[in-house]
Order: sequence, then structure tokens, then C-alpha cells
Amino acid sequence: MLQGEVLRLDFGRVPYRPVWAFQQALAAAVAGGLAPEAFLLLEHEHVYTFGRGGNLAHLLASPEALGSLGADVVLSDRGGDATYHGPGQIVGYLILSLRRRGIDAHRFVRGVEEIILQALAGWGITGERIAGLPGIWVGRHKIAAIGIRVSRGVSYHGFALNVNTDLSYFQHIVPCGIQGRGVTSMQRELGRAVPLEAVRAALAAACATVFTLHLRQPAPPELALLQDLGLAPHWLLPSLPSCTSHTT
Repeated sequence: MLQGEVLRLDFGRVPYRPVWAFQQALAAAVAGGLAPEAFLLLEHEHVYTFGRGGNLAHLLASPEALGSLGADVVLSDRGGDATYHGPGQIVGYLILSLRRRGIDAHRFVRGVEEIILQALAGWGITGERIAGLPGIWVGRHKIAAIGIRVSRGVSYHGFALNVNTDLSYFQHIVPCGIQGRGVTSMQRELGRAVPLEAVRAALAAACATVFTLHLRQPAPPELALLQDLGLAPHWLLPSLPSCTSHTT
């Protein structure tokens, strides 16, 4: 796979909708050769999202009831069905030019799966792929969901790995539309909480290996470029200098 420098952007805990808009704008800019590719690592506030082919019947509570739990409901443009994002879950969004790298969507998804498998293995957790069931599994329980979109040859959206996630929030959906199976987390599998920053580092290292990337922090001119393009909302910028001091 093509080598190249990719920005690592750590955004802390942020709402879903603005980050979705950020990804769309950045993907368009990457497709036009106006901005660098990026790997976003973050947590979301409580939210339930549905992919383009999602079935709203897999939402088991009303939006009003979920709102009382502090959770939003969003119809997204990613692939896949229903999922939950929230605190303690690490979300990774890869904005890569698959066209320039010669990677098709299937190969890209397999690469995203491999990132998660390698990161889990570093913690002694054996994840697996199961034919016909998207995501990464530990036994009969899903530990990571994957949903992507490719537009003009550029990927966005990505994966969500349950680290210290409150799994009770999954009771309000049929996760990924798959009946008869459960969800799990790294915390549940290991019997203890896991440092989120260490898992972020493991995911970044695996991403660099799988896609042959050099992940680095953005330079001030690149931050200025993102800002000029309208791709760096004011609520994101304060988190970047401190969070992106970690490089792979």
C-alpha cells in the first residue's frame, strides 16, 4: 500500500453531528487535493446512529425516552445498521484517498478490521471476524462495530471499539440489526478498566502498520489550512495542540 503522511487528530469527547460534518468536508477537500488525509480518534457523547440501510425498527425505545438518557438519534450516511456511541468507547475515523492508494472498499474494510484485531491482541484479547456478521467479535459478543462510506474515492466514518463502555445503552437497540448475539467491551473481557490513551496509541500504531502510514501531529500551517477551509470548528481547535503531541 502507498506510503504517506497522515494527520492524527485527537478530539477528546465530542458530539456526533459536528464531527460527521467535519468528516464530510475534509473528505471532499482530500478528494480535491486541498487538504491532507487524517485519522481521527475520539469519544462521542451518547448517540444512536443508523446507517443508510438501517432499519428504524431496531430502535427499541422512543427518541424521547432516549433523550431523557441524554442520547441523540441520528440517521447517518455510513454503511451498516443501528449502533451506539458514548463515553468509554473509542471511535476511529479514517479519511483516506483509497483511489490514490489503489485500495478498494472491501480491502479497506478488511484493513480496518485488522487494526482492531491487532490492538486487541496487544491486550491479550482474541478478536475474530465472523462471515456474514460485520464487525469484530469475541465469542458471540461484538466488541467493535464498523461502518464506512466512500465518496469520490475517499473514505470516511470508520469503527467504534468498546473499551470501558457502559454496555447497558445497547439494550435500547438491536446492535447492527443482528438478533441473538450480545455486545462486550475490553473492560468486560479483562475484568478491569483499560486506559483509553493506551488503547488510542495501540490503534494508531496498528493503523500505521496495516495501511503503511506515518501518523503525525498537524503543523501550525496545516491547522491554519483546515481553519481557512472551514474544516476546523472553534470547538475542535483547542483540543488539538495538547492531544496531538503523541505521534506514531
